[in-house]
Amino acid sequence: MKFIKNLALAAIAGLLALNTLAATLDINGVKVEDGATVNGAKLQLNGAGTRHKGGIFKVYVAGLYLGKKAGTAEEVVNQPGPKRLSITMLRDIDAAELGKLMTRGMEDNMGKNEMSKLIPGLMRMSQIFSDQKKMVTGDNFMIEWIPGAGSVITVKGKVQGEPFKEPEFFTALMSIWLGSAPADWKLKDALLGVK
Repeated sequence: MKFIKNLALAAIAGLLALNTLAATLDINGVKVEDGATVNGAKLQLNGAGTRHKGGIFKVYVAGLYLGKKAGTAEEVVNQPGPKRLSITMLRDIDAAELGKLMTRGMEDNMGKNEMSKLIPGLMRMSQIFSDQKKMVTGDNFMIEWIPGAGSVITVKGKVQGEPFKEPEFFTALMSIWLGSAPADWKLKDALLGVK
């Protein structure tokens, strides 16, 4: 009887260890959790992957967190509730340049009319990254959508000013990674859970 009890305890301990291991992905040395809490809501990892530049240089690891799984950009932006895109740098980069690349990514996925409405937000976002000077390997920034507040940008653990209130701004930000001309097609597929 004692043997069976010990065997059962060992099996439970093994399952708990497996569950703990499954809770974190390791992508290029970056720990990507399988869930997150944003504004009190529990979110699940929709997908995660690596942004490559020129096919060989690894730039950052990104993870997309949602209330329920989504397979298209439309499902992501139209899903109610909080959302998070978390990005961890795999190399040092000039932060102002990163801000410019994000603006260009938005331009690549939107018409001029739509972009013109977002100019104040784009200028503010550029300033947020310019103020950082440099993003180094291991630095993280997050873009979160908080219903009733807007898009919140957190860099190196610090919220950067007031939320961007327009839902269109969050949609434009997500288009950088999930739009019709994404920064990296393989990363888009990874974030949307496409195998």
